[in-house]
Amino acid sequence: MQRLVGTIARGIRAPIVRQGDDVAELVIHSVLEAAASDGFSLRDRDVIAVTESVFARAQGNYATVDQIAADVRRKFGDEPVGVIFPILSRNRFAICLKGIAMGARKIILQLSYPADEVGNHLVSLDALDAAGVNPWTDVLTEARYRELFGSPTHTFTGIDYVRYYRELIQDTGCAAEIILANDCRAILRHTLQVLTCDIHSRERTKRLLRTAGARAVFGLDDLLRSPVDGSGYNEEYGLLGSNKATEESVKLFPRDCMPVLYKIQQGILAKSGKHVEVMVYGDGAFKDPVGKIWELADPVVSPAFTGGLAGQPNEVKLKYIADSDYANLNGEELEQAVRAHIRGKAGNLTGQMVSQGTTPRRLTDLIGSLCDLTSGSGDKGTPVVLVQGYFDNLTD
Repeated sequence: MQRLVGTIARGIRAPIVRQGDDVAELVIHSVLEAAASDGFSLRDRDVIAVTESVFARAQGNYATVDQIAADVRRKFGDEPVGVIFPILSRNRFAICLKGIAMGARKIILQLSYPADEVGNHLVSLDALDAAGVNPWTDVLTEARYRELFGSPTHTFTGIDYVRYYRELIQDTGCAAEIILANDCRAILRHTLQVLTCDIHSRERTKRLLRTAGARAVFGLDDLLRSPVDGSGYNEEYGLLGSNKATEESVKLFPRDCMPVLYKIQQGILAKSGKHVEVMVYGDGAFKDPVGKIWELADPVVSPAFTGGLAGQPNEVKLKYIADSDYANLNGEELEQAVRAHIRGKAGNLTGQMVSQGTTPRRLTDLIGSLCDLTSGSGDKGTPVVLVQGYFDNLTD
């Protein structure tokens, strides 16, 4: 009998993880207990996704503001530091900025505008138009920004981030100057030592700064790549992907996840006989249409995943083939023709008209976004997501 239900995403409740916990055993137990409790069965090619915070917490992968400050001092010494293109976030950047300020004598903070990299707005494009400001060429001082726009606040949080970041820096005893500019090289009029805090454009920013004569260029991904005074670390992403843990510390992006993923995969196979895929997920890659925020503040959606999750979907567009190839068919005849078309599709449909309108993104980005939306970021208590039927099509 044909299955009448397609993809299902289930948030799986799990205990709160502490440092030293066995993540693999916790995940295996939680998934199998949920299956028994809710009356569903595992299938081959199910996906078990675990939020990155579970791994980081179990690893004890944390750093304090003092440890961040120590790394900043080692890299920049006592000269003023240009801190450019941070995102506007109390959770993602504020504690990092506190640590950076504690390690510097003076910070020149350069904010992109009208919005940060992930879409948090300082001002609207309409406000820029009304003020006659060109964000691609104009550099604004903080005083000019206030003169033109007053004290705008974030759509959702109500925070005036220019004021918030200034006060945060100054509260550490560090001097602060703020400019707004979208050309990274604008900072070089103030200092030749730069810490670039952008996420997805960081390599280009570093290249432009070095070519323009910057003397010292580092990114957030260069801080805490190795332990500093006993801190946690991430050898690939450094401080990128970190989250606020306390008022004095951050939780770093997890590392060394693959052995745990394989252990989960093998454990599920041993206990259920089913071969599942397993992945770690952080932020989903989607954009909010109201606040204009692009969610992806992590460097990647998934820092680790098993082999069956590599690549992109290979799907035909049902609406297209129904309206073009089989426009003269209806009912059961149409259903049978479409199923036959799917069964006979090529192994790689990239660039073919029949796949137009399907989502040309990596599987881990798509599934990770689904999981992030399913688990949420609040108090649902479901840090594990089980996705079933994702690789099914109409013929299954």
